[in-house]
Amino acid sequence: MKKNALLIIDPQNDFCNPGDNNGKGKGALYVAGADQDMQRLASWINKNNDSIDFIGVTIDSHQPNDISHPSFWQDKDGNFPPPFTVVTVADVESGKWTPRFDPKRCLAYLHSLESQGEYPHVIWPTHCVIGSEGAAIYQPLMDAMIKWTVNGKFFQTVAKGTFPFTEHFGAFRANIPDAERPETQLNQGLLKTLETYQNVYLAGEAKSHCVANSLKQVLDEAPELAKRFIVLEDAMSNVTGFETLGDPIYLKARQMGVRFATTANVTL
Repeated sequence: MKKNALLIIDPQNDFCNPGDNNGKGKGALYVAGADQDMQRLASWINKNNDSIDFIGVTIDSHQPNDISHPSFWQDKDGNFPPPFTVVTVADVESGKWTPRFDPKRCLAYLHSLESQGEYPHVIWPTHCVIGSEGAAIYQPLMDAMIKWTVNGKFFQTVAKGTFPFTEHFGAFRANIPDAERPETQLNQGLLKTLETYQNVYLAGEAKSHCVANSLKQVLDEAPELAKRFIVLEDAMSNVTGFETLGDPIYLKARQMGVRFATTANVTL
């Protein structure tokens, strides 16, 4: 069995770039502290360059018209909802918000999401649009990853979120998988790859959403693999206003044997 894998969740400009002093270049969905998280992670990769055997990176990848973006929805006057609006089944059934695309599918999606009872359907700022600068990996981390490859290694990227009718927070499947869309279903290949490593270090953005859901999916789908996970707590931050949303997942992870550490106290 190979030793050390690193799984990095969505280390992209739209989450990680704080912009300059005037806010120019700031990520569309900048997570406060994410730039420092990725600087610490980059330093950790450089420090442990020879001892990291695998790096996997998820890439949040959206159409502009995505179910979580404003332009997907409208009110009776044709206005799009502002970012951070929560859209519920009741909102759609009352006509407060109407999906512009495939309303029947969208209502069924919201019903399924609400039956899970975990994450509400939030409208985010339009972010990580496929091919955009915001979707690119944050440069300080990219530099460290490229330096890591010089020894003859290859990092793996995993696109998620490309199907616009479901959120895809976690690394391994969409929040509500679509039976007709393989890209939304459980990524068995990624799980099998990680199962070949003794340790799987987990980092990325955001702690409250995509990192938490990635961890939950491993707990649910591969509990024995989950015991090999080490969460790098100083290489992730919460979306402001959602600081406690992922707490139940992290509590369950601790109870199931997941380890927690920081880049400062782990040397490979």
